[in-house]
Amino acid sequence: MIALLHDFVLLILCYVAGAIPAGLLVGRALGGIDVRLHGSRNIGATNVWRVLGWQAGLVTFAIDVGKAYLALLAVLLFHATGPGMLVLGAIAVLLGNFFNVFLGGKGGKGVATALGVFLLLAPLATLVALVVFAAVFAASRIVSLSSLTAAVALPVAVWMTGQPGAILLFTIGVSALVIFKHRTNIQRLLAGEEHRWGESRR
Repeated sequence: MIALLHDFVLLILCYVAGAIPAGLLVGRALGGIDVRLHGSRNIGATNVWRVLGWQAGLVTFAIDVGKAYLALLAVLLFHATGPGMLVLGAIAVLLGNFFNVFLGGKGGKGVATALGVFLLLAPLATLVALVVFAAVFAASRIVSLSSLTAAVALPVAVWMTGQPGAILLFTIGVSALVIFKHRTNIQRLLAGEEHRWGESRR
């Protein structure tokens, strides 16, 4: 009973960590604004960067990656019994990000938070996905296209690096959810209307 309570508390803490609205907090602290009312109206690092500059964007990115990595590190330190609990902790972190209790159930697209999760769960596969992201971004200068391509590459890299089945299934689910959260970007990509990095918005 005590062990179950311990695990439940860990999962709640993972959810709360994932729900930390970094972009909203950074926007208010560094710009005195609600970033949900500016740019793409997203609380992610990309929108914060565009609205408030690269410093604010990097701070947001670092918080989103760090909150996920540290939450799972806590699970690893306090419940080192195989990948099962780590996967549950990762699910809780991402649920906090995607369905944020502090933002009325709404959340970000999860790319930076997922990066923090997979840096701990599957660091080598994550490095492969980052290389794919960088290559696509260098060629296209489109953040959403780079994120989508990396989301497709990550499960393949997890499978090729021999990660446990639980982590592979989790990765496939996360990649599918990230792609779903980018559905409006996909529509703009297909229409040739997606914003390229460095272009001014009309």
